[in-house]
Amino acid sequence: MGIILSIIGFFKAGGLFMFPIMLMLAIGTAIIIERFKFLKKTWTDGSTLWSKVEASIKTNCIEDAIKECSLSEAALPKVLSAGLEKAKTVKLGKDSREELENHLEEAMLDVIPQLERRTHYLPTLANVSTLLGLLGTIIGLIQSFQSLAVADPSQKAFLLAQGVSVAMNTTAFGLIVAIPIMLCYSYIQSRTIKTVDTLDAYSIKLVNLLTSE
Repeated sequence: MGIILSIIGFFKAGGLFMFPIMLMLAIGTAIIIERFKFLKKTWTDGSTLWSKVEASIKTNCIEDAIKECSLSEAALPKVLSAGLEKAKTVKLGKDSREELENHLEEAMLDVIPQLERRTHYLPTLANVSTLLGLLGTIIGLIQSFQSLAVADPSQKAFLLAQGVSVAMNTTAFGLIVAIPIMLCYSYIQSRTIKTVDTLDAYSIKLVNLLTSE
């Protein structure tokens, strides 16, 4: 209970600038939760999926490979499925390599923007939170110095210390919001890059396998 009251007191002492920083926190949290859920849904174990798809292709069972890919909503099965659908309708050979690569790249262009959606807002929210905190501090300091001009001389030191302490709350809160958002952004970005690299790697494997004959 004491901790909650301290947090409420800290928030109130920061003044009006604490509310827009809180808004940045709410938006950032919503984006982070949505991105975590989406990236978890779109990730799959590429080696496990590939071993099944590869086995089906080697036995000329393209339909079985497509069915295997259709069991998941992840990004990799969607891209592989696009290539397999192409292989089902057109007989592929060494001369078809570029055509198949273009088809897979087109499928990846549908998937990659979904992986990267809204992620780029996170560093902006972190930066805005920090800047709002600094702006709140500057405004608080200006107000403190203005109040000192009309204060009793014996109270000036106390009023200055109190004003600076309150003004610093907004900077502290801005950093408290910005640092976790940036850490989550780094993690989400690394997961996205890992997923895209997986798409690239297994797309090449699929092209090599389907055009090897």
